[in-house]
Amino acid sequence: MDITTSPFTRAQLLPQEEMLEIAKKKGELFIGIPKETHFQEKRVCLNPDAVAALTANGHRVLVESKAGQGARYTDKDYSEAGAEVTGDTSKVFSCPMILKVEPPSLEELDMMNPQTVLISALQIKTQSKDYFEKLASKRITALAFEFIKDEDGTYPAVRTLSEIAGTAAVQLAAEIMSNSHTGNGMLLGNISGVPPAEIVVIGAGTVGEFATRSAIGLGANVKVFDNSITKLRCLQTNVGRPLYTSTIQPKNLLKALKRCDVVIGAVRGKDRAPIVVSEAMIEVMKNGAVAIDVSIDMGGCFETSEITSHDKPTFKKHGVIHYCVPNIPARFARTASVSLSNIFTPYLLEIGEQGGIENKLRFDKGLKNGLYFYHGILTNKSVADWFNLSYRDINLLIF
Repeated sequence: MDITTSPFTRAQLLPQEEMLEIAKKKGELFIGIPKETHFQEKRVCLNPDAVAALTANGHRVLVESKAGQGARYTDKDYSEAGAEVTGDTSKVFSCPMILKVEPPSLEELDMMNPQTVLISALQIKTQSKDYFEKLASKRITALAFEFIKDEDGTYPAVRTLSEIAGTAAVQLAAEIMSNSHTGNGMLLGNISGVPPAEIVVIGAGTVGEFATRSAIGLGANVKVFDNSITKLRCLQTNVGRPLYTSTIQPKNLLKALKRCDVVIGAVRGKDRAPIVVSEAMIEVMKNGAVAIDVSIDMGGCFETSEITSHDKPTFKKHGVIHYCVPNIPARFARTASVSLSNIFTPYLLEIGEQGGIENKLRFDKGLKNGLYFYHGILTNKSVADWFNLSYRDINLLIF
């Protein structure tokens, strides 16, 4: 063949070197842990043990002074684990990766550098359009830990905090009942010769399951209501014993509420929790009975519910003591902090091993599910629909 008529140059026709994939270079993460400023938020994303694991793998962690105070971790605990501790808030927010429990405020977003990676809760119902516009202007990559999925399709952060809320609800009920100033002075336990306490659990999800486990463990009689037969069946299987279960039939529910000492509401909805217990139902309950509304963060499932705080957690209505604190896990800050650390630490170590968050997102569908901003581009359809914003499919941005 005449080389002059060939569309290729002489160099292109010569044998070429084989192009091999370059091994991923392990990345060094620099993580900032700021002190939570949200009302009554005492949790921290990483406990000292998690920090020790990260620093042992060559990563840097900068912790704001007193960030772990609410969970009873001292600055000394963190510094001994290998973290750098500073009192300068702006220095922590200038780290390339920020780890928070609550979403940052607009003032905190101002302190962040462009192209920062933010991992925190999103709490879409409490956000404003300004928050997302600020993320876009700073070209931030943001992940919401309540959207991150596990290998089995569950949401690990949501589940672990629901487990705490369910177990805590029974503990709180026992505390309120035994308090002679507010409760009936009853023991939430099974004492020989004394009829056990009656507990009604509405909702057979994770909160309902762990509330049921705790109540049974104390020896109470438990009745569980939910409109999903599958959830009721799963709860019975997981608890490992037959229980009184029922769909939410007003007649059956009213009969159970008249007799019960404690009702725990743990029903979730798409936008708002459905009101399952009307004011008329609360009126027929025993004087001094306890109503704990775990769904209050989504509007509450009792018609008489009103948001309370950890400082003044209860109020009385129609003789029924209501507990309606929206952030129950924050009361058990140490347990919640250990749970969150257990979720975040493996992800952070893998991000480091794979040379950064870009590579990790490319191969981890569960983590990618938690992504709602990528270099300032909104990638979550729910957020886009909620705030009437334009979004891009993340799969078109990450190959």
